[in-house]
Amino acid sequence: MFKVLTLNNISVTGLDRLPRDQYEVASEIPHPDAVLVRSFKMHDWPIPDTLQAIGRAGAGVNNIPVEAMTEKGIPVFNAPGANSNAVQELVLTGMLLSARNICSAWDFARQLKGSDNDITKLVESGKKDFVGFELPGKTLGVVGLGAIGIKIANTANSLGMRVIGYDPKITVQGAWQLSHQIEQATSIDDLLTQCDFVTFHVPLVDATRNMINAERLENMRDDVTILNFSRSGIVNDEAVVAAIESGKVHAYICDFPSNLLKQHPKVVTLPHLGASTAEAEDNCAIMVADQVKDYLENGNIHNAVNFPTVKMAKINGQHRLTIAHENIPNIIGPITNAIAKVDINILDMLNKSLNDSAYTLIDTDSELPSSVIEEVKTITGVLNVRCLN
Repeated sequence: MFKVLTLNNISVTGLDRLPRDQYEVASEIPHPDAVLVRSFKMHDWPIPDTLQAIGRAGAGVNNIPVEAMTEKGIPVFNAPGANSNAVQELVLTGMLLSARNICSAWDFARQLKGSDNDITKLVESGKKDFVGFELPGKTLGVVGLGAIGIKIANTANSLGMRVIGYDPKITVQGAWQLSHQIEQATSIDDLLTQCDFVTFHVPLVDATRNMINAERLENMRDDVTILNFSRSGIVNDEAVVAAIESGKVHAYICDFPSNLLKQHPKVVTLPHLGASTAEAEDNCAIMVADQVKDYLENGNIHNAVNFPTVKMAKINGQHRLTIAHENIPNIIGPITNAIAKVDINILDMLNKSLNDSAYTLIDTDSELPSSVIEEVKTITGVLNVRCLN
């Protein structure tokens, strides 16, 4: 029986992927094999010795001590793309809110007083202050072409916008999904100088912190709209507000309210709604529950941020050894030698690496004695060993 601890409310649709005859799932459970989490901050959370996997029902993993988990050989799974449609729709909404001055116009209409006839006259005299513009022909810059960025780029293109994308780490699979009409920027600065709108879909790391700053704002087009539904800190809020007040920036639409931003008439702040749809929550929970289940039962890894993708069919009657280890020379030899010492045959083996981490699956025709498991654990560079029978 596997024990799964939920540190946040996880969609029941996702939890139903864990059969209750094999899984005990609860918000309070001792000695968990796995943790499912959304926004709970795990950096100061005591990690149980029994923990084998963490599943983040979403894309970002800033709330999880990934480096510490890697050192323990614990994969951290996330759900890239599961909330992509939800975020895409909100970004498109943000562009329309900005282009048509919807929020300020709505606020104007809500403040109208007098008889209906008086209100009609005020509307006709006041609407000139909220004249907007249309999206076709405008240029959208998309920084980060993962699942979300690709959807936004393709949809904006279908609306008649010129779309420029920038992502030096775009995958071959991602490139295939992009419309051939999406243009490629040679650098972030190349993209920013060409855009009427710019939207960010990158993680918050040292390289992306304050990606929009005072210097870059000076080189952007006048009346640009900046959208940030990615992470607070990617856009320097003080610099953007100063640029709005100088007339350089038309509007700032983001998912991260603050005292500086929340009352500004040219800023629309939303309460972190990017993935807040029932469909997105279900999709994220389903994806991460399936990944954690496959790892616990079969040792396969898919969508882990700290270990490589490794998938090998598990055949009934065979015995599987999983080894999370450092990506260093001459580590596989001692592992296979430990198995050979007890005259057990290796039927299949798969080894993959990701940066400094590596992961190996070994199937044998007989159950490995505990002495072999203990010997493998002592090999320099081995982080975590499991025996799946």
